[in-house]
Amino acid sequence: MGAPVSLKTAASLEEAMEKSISLQPYVKKVSVQIDRKMLSENFFGYGELEGRMIIALVQIDFEGEVVSARLEYDAGKKYPLMSLI
Repeated sequence: MGAPVSLKTAASLEEAMEKSISLQPYVKKVSVQIDRKMLSENFFGYGELEGRMIIALVQIDFEGEVVSARLEYDAGKKYPLMSLI
């Protein structure tokens, strides 16, 4: 991902990601959280957003069929995975 992020800016980055995702067709609800425990600061006082830091919930409504999914880091696979919930 690489976006600069700090504890001070995490909430606004979450909101921007939610607004961006909500533009996608069929998205009815979206929630994005950045795991603040994973944030670390570099020499300049901020870190970089990584996929493993993101927890996202989406609700999709396609032709009356509604599904919910969750994106969360899978430590065993070392990869952020989407799963239906």
